Amino acid sequence: MNSIAIAILNWNGKKLLERFLKNVEENSPGAKVYLIDNASTDDSVDYVQKNHPSVKIILLDDNYGYAGGYNKGLLSIEEDIICLLNNDVLVKPGWLPPILDHFENHPLTAVAQPHIMDLNQPRKFEYAGAAGGFVDRLGYPYCRGRIFSHLEEDIGQYDKNEKIFWASGACFFVRKKFFQSLGGFDEDFFAHMEEIDFCWRAFNQNLNVYSLYKTKVFHLGGGTLKRSPQKTYLNFRNSLYLLLKNLPEKRGIRIFERIIWDGIAFLFFVLKFNFSNAFSIIRAHHSFYKNHSKIKEKRRINPLFTNYYSKSSLPFYYFFLKRNNL
Repeated sequence: MNSIAIAILNWNGKKLLERFLKNVEENSPGAKVYLIDNASTDDSVDYVQKNHPSVKIILLDDNYGYAGGYNKGLLSIEEDIICLLNNDVLVKPGWLPPILDHFENHPLTAVAQPHIMDLNQPRKFEYAGAAGGFVDRLGYPYCRGRIFSHLEEDIGQYDKNEKIFWASGACFFVRKKFFQSLGGFDEDFFAHMEEIDFCWRAFNQNLNVYSLYKTKVFHLGGGTLKRSPQKTYLNFRNSLYLLLKNLPEKRGIRIFERIIWDGIAFLFFVLKFNFSNAFSIIRAHHSFYKNHSKIKEKRRINPLFTNYYSKSSLPFYYFFLKRNNL
C-alpha cells in the first residue's frame, strides 16, 4: 500500500489554520500531516506547535511562493503519495480512500485531484479546479464545471473518473517519485499555473492526470492571494510563460494571438478605469519579453498535445458568443 502525506503550504495563514487544520487532521486517518511554512510573519507556526503537536512543521527561510515552497518542503517528505492541500480547504470523512485506491491500481497516474466544490455554495463547483482542468488553443485554462467566472451546479454531470490535462493546486495529489523525476514545479512561475506546467510535463512523459469524482473537497478560495493587481500580473505573465515553454514551435503563432487578446484585456481595464490591473498586464508582458530566452531554453515538447486542448478560443466563445461551455 502507498503511504500518504498531506502537505499544507502556509504564509501568514493563522486564521485559516485555526478554521481548517483540525478538520484535516480528524478526517485523514493514516496520513501524516505536514505544514510547510513560507517564512510567515504572523504566529502561524506558534499556533500549530501549541495546538496541533502531531503536525510536522517544515520551516523555510523565505517566502518562495507556491512553486518554490513546495519544491523545498517536499524534500523533507518521504511518503509515496503527497496531497498538496491549500490551507483553506474543508475535507469530509472518507475523502482519502478513493484517491489512494486509484493510485494503487493505476501506476501511470502521476497526479490526481478530487472534485473541488465552493465552500460557500457547496452545490457548485469552485473556481480553482472544479472537476478537472484543460486549456484552450491560446493557453486560457478552464475546467469541467467552470469557464472564466461561470460556475456550474454539480448535478452529477461529471460523475466519472476522467483523464484531464491539469489538476488544481488547491488539492493536488502527486506521486512523489514522479514529482522528483519531473523536476518539481518551475519556480519561475512563483505562483499560479505552475501546476498546469507540471501536468503538461507529465503528459510529455506519457503519464496520466485524473479527476476522481468519488471525493469532493470544499475550497474557500482566495485565502493567500486574493483578486489583486499582483494576481492579474501573475496570471497574464504565467500564461505566456506556459505557452512559450510548452507549445510546439509550429504553433508559436498562438503566442502572438494570445498577445492580441491581452491587448483587448488591457483596453477593457482602461475603459473601466481599472488602471492598476491594466498596468499589471504591461508588467506581465515586460517580464515575459525580458525572460523570453530563459523560459524558451526549458522547452520539452510532445507533439501529441493536440489531444488535450480545445481548438476553440475561450474568450471568443465566452465573451462574444455567450457560451458557458466548449
